[in-house]
Amino acid sequence: MWGRCGKPAHRPAQVTDGDRQNIRLSRVTPEDLSTALAACLQDAVDSGEISVEVPTTIKVERPKNREHGDWATNVAMQLGKKAGLAPRDLAALLAEKLAQVPGVDRVDIAGPGFLNITLDAAAAGELARTVVEGGAAYGRNTALAGSVVNMEFVSANPTGPLHIGHTRWAALGDAISRLLRASGAEVTAEYYINDAGNQMNVFAQSVYNRLHGLPVPEGGYPGEYIQDLATQVRTEHPDITTLTEEAALPVIREAAYRHQMQDIRDTLETFGVHFDVWFSEKELHESGAIGHAVQRLREQGHIDDREGAVWLRTTDFGDDKDRVLIRANGEPTYFAADAAYYLSKKDRGFIEKIYLLGADHHGYVGRLKAIAACAGDDPARNIEVLIGQLISVNGAKLSKRAGNIIELKDLIDWLGADALRYSLARYPADSPITIDPEILTSKTNDNPVFYVQYAHARSRGAARTAEAAGVDRSVFDAALLTHATESDLLARLGEFPSIVAQAAEFREPHRVARHLEVIAGAYHSWYAACRIVPVAEDRTGDVQPGEITDLNRTRLWLNEATAQVLANGLDLLGVSAPERM
Repeated sequence: MWGRCGKPAHRPAQVTDGDRQNIRLSRVTPEDLSTALAACLQDAVDSGEISVEVPTTIKVERPKNREHGDWATNVAMQLGKKAGLAPRDLAALLAEKLAQVPGVDRVDIAGPGFLNITLDAAAAGELARTVVEGGAAYGRNTALAGSVVNMEFVSANPTGPLHIGHTRWAALGDAISRLLRASGAEVTAEYYINDAGNQMNVFAQSVYNRLHGLPVPEGGYPGEYIQDLATQVRTEHPDITTLTEEAALPVIREAAYRHQMQDIRDTLETFGVHFDVWFSEKELHESGAIGHAVQRLREQGHIDDREGAVWLRTTDFGDDKDRVLIRANGEPTYFAADAAYYLSKKDRGFIEKIYLLGADHHGYVGRLKAIAACAGDDPARNIEVLIGQLISVNGAKLSKRAGNIIELKDLIDWLGADALRYSLARYPADSPITIDPEILTSKTNDNPVFYVQYAHARSRGAARTAEAAGVDRSVFDAALLTHATESDLLARLGEFPSIVAQAAEFREPHRVARHLEVIAGAYHSWYAACRIVPVAEDRTGDVQPGEITDLNRTRLWLNEATAQVLANGLDLLGVSAPERM
């Protein structure tokens, strides 16, 4: 743990020459430099040179022009006036202190007060060892430690197969869940099964009619999958067609529902999406949870009885109109189930409830937040509703089995789960997407998932070649990583933890995807410029194995570090990291 201006917290403020020999930034990431800068500011405050509140986080980023250094910050411009100094004067004060931190080679002041920081090669290169030793944990952080999150997504009706409309929410919901966990949150991924209400009766009737060769009922389900379900029901219950309609429908409803839910589960597993909880709406009704929820909301003082119905005054909390919970005929509304479901999440200890909904659900945002407020929660803290836009796939064909939809299964078979998940993750949820299958199925750098996966596969191939040539990781000398492409690659790897934390905070997996592409580009440039396995030309010009040096061994560490970060990032998106391509 670093205390004053890069010194261990237990050390005195004054840095002696002996201290300088023993203290150095053991690795360099934006977070490390942010901590060092905060310590330098605190050092200036403690010594009476300035008076200012030291921020907990100081933004450090890569300069656009690498000639300006490895990292840059505008903290002096942000705090100069508050500290009672001109920004350049505060920058000069910080530059002098930061330059004393071993591992920092040079600190320059630019423009109105930018600090451009150049590291020595050893400090920058040490990151390679940190990544390799960190393994799968590198990039994980504790920014959201203490958060207990219920993440609900997909939640498609169990009356048919998953289709293109569910694809994006499956990919994004799972990636966001992974990012939240990587940032220290306790996350439960939950699927809400809409297995109550008239839609399930219509579903059962559709299967019944197919069993008896009757037309699709009004408002029923016409897809060929209904025939598949009818066949499965008949196999389980050979005498089903001998029963009266009244006796057959409950049996059909239960069996067809079970088979359809298994199809949904299997499709999601194929897509790499796992749910911790499958929550049944039907159980809400059968357990009396809805009536209990209405009573609790009444005790909270937000219930009105009007026109024979029971109303929740959601307008008290910004909804556009009050909502009926119980109709005049005594039947609960869908909204009553929504309220009971929210209270169930609250009772199960979830501090934050995240809902990922489709573009046609904008109207749900206000009412869900109103439920939270009526339940005594803070709508700004305890509930978050993410709205995603639609996607389309050029050339996608409607499913022959499902009728008028494009099935997720067909998309997976056509494009592959990796390509589909990556392409959906690399755009913000609120931007419409049109997927080009020609790009996603191509093995070229125009295909983003291929570009990133190939970088990982290339690194594994390089490792195999190094092993065959006798290059190992028996030596690591960070000071040897001095090539410009090495500095760039190390910096990109160092940014990864902060990218993960930002992606989790803003629920934006595309930040990780885009950064992986940056890392892949930096790796490809390094691979072309720097050799892991040495070669030498003899007098005839033939290439022969060269002498293995510590530089080659150290570069193997950097190769392994890159492979690890690429694998970690792809895993956060639910995408595989192939060993060969």
